[in-house]
Amino acid sequence: MIPMVDLKTQYRQIQAEIEQGLHQVLDDAHFILGPNVQAFEREAADYLGTKHAISCASGTDALHLALAAAGIGAGDEVITSPFTFIATAEAICYLGAKPVFVDIDPHTFNLDLNQVEAAITVNTRAILPVHLFGQPVDMPAVMKIAERHGLSVIEDCAQSFGATIEGRQTGAFGSAGCFSFFPSKNLGCFGDGGMVTTHSEALAEKVKVLRNHGSKRQYRHSVIGYNSRLDEIQAVVLRAKLKRISAYNEGRRAAAHLYTRLLTGLPGITPPAEDGKGIHVYHQYTLLTANRDTIMTGLRNAGISSAIYYPIPLHRQEVFAARYRDVSLPVCESVAQRCLSLPIYPELESGQIQTIVEVIKAHAAG
Repeated sequence: MIPMVDLKTQYRQIQAEIEQGLHQVLDDAHFILGPNVQAFEREAADYLGTKHAISCASGTDALHLALAAAGIGAGDEVITSPFTFIATAEAICYLGAKPVFVDIDPHTFNLDLNQVEAAITVNTRAILPVHLFGQPVDMPAVMKIAERHGLSVIEDCAQSFGATIEGRQTGAFGSAGCFSFFPSKNLGCFGDGGMVTTHSEALAEKVKVLRNHGSKRQYRHSVIGYNSRLDEIQAVVLRAKLKRISAYNEGRRAAAHLYTRLLTGLPGITPPAEDGKGIHVYHQYTLLTANRDTIMTGLRNAGISSAIYYPIPLHRQEVFAARYRDVSLPVCESVAQRCLSLPIYPELESGQIQTIVEVIKAHAAG
């Protein structure tokens, strides 16, 4: 069996270090906003090149808190991608704001920046680009659009920890960057976890207050806040993995490049593209094919996992369908019908990749 991601092998490689840290947490009995959380926030900010990194309970919360801290509220419009996990749009809706979906680039699957400016209205307050599958959005171009129109930029970095563009990390360009530490992410913990990055002292302070029941001091509450704190146990895991994140990402890139070399030229298969502007960290390896169902069946019969990210674009989801009935995003809709993600993780061996590709070759023609 070849899984989508092999967390067991990764754990065995760092088991001793993690268990030592966990035992120390249990001995100290300091579980919330303790020394490991504080150390992880400093270490993550240093790695990402941001002034602040504020941890929270999930990637969804990171988006919610960042948007709230940026002043997004009822009646505001936020331009974002329809081809992503629903959390991106949920966070906008939590605040009473409206997601404005713009079609995607057919090669990178990220926002088509040529269409973003046309979607700006008097109600637009922010752009929320998603660095999908680890492919960084052209952030210098996004920032120019935002500056022309006085908009905030909140980066969805849930799938892009360690990805760079022009030498800068995703999460270091906009008003804030939002990260998820779901276990299968490039940098994942052993449960849920998230983080907001920013260069702004004011925004960082707002996020810290919002994540902790609106409180700067115990039992003193200045605003209505939330309970969204990373615990010490998750911070121990993240600190151990952060030391290795560059190697993990290089392993993912090596696996992806081998896939691409073996798949290039195969009829009916379009491997994922790198735009040459940034460093893709391959949270997912997602190709396009018109014979998706046949290939998935062949892979499944061979004991190989595969997945569809994402089968239904956000503007076609039941929760949004009525609101966006008249919205047509043809590239996104076409990609959703043809996308297929293959196993990708640092420990994936070349022989396993070759086996996966041979199965694809046997079924690519339908």
